Amino acid sequence: MIFGRVRGVAISTIKYPDMAGCRLLVVQPLNSKLEPVGGLQVAVDVVEAGEGDLCVMARSREAALALPDVKFVPVDLALVGLVDELQVRPDGDFDFTLKVGTARYS
Repeated sequence: MIFGRVRGVAISTIKYPDMAGCRLLVVQPLNSKLEPVGGLQVAVDVVEAGEGDLCVMARSREAALALPDVKFVPVDLALVGLVDELQVRPDGDFDFTLKVGTARYS
């Protein structure tokens, strides 16, 4: 999994049939220091993320498996989680604290 920050929305009026109703977001991938890595990418939104949200994403086959109600769709990047809080220690170790979020899956 990788971190990403939602930068916008991609609108597609014609999609693969099993992707009907799936929302597409423009995402900036981030490294472990939350710095931008590479160019913007389009990801399927599974968790109802919004612009500016810090997200956890899945690539490849795992991204396609994240979509509800379908067994396989041609998707290679999906937003599968919203990060409510992330604490990074100076030595590089992570310390996670869970908080109640506002998304449907929080």
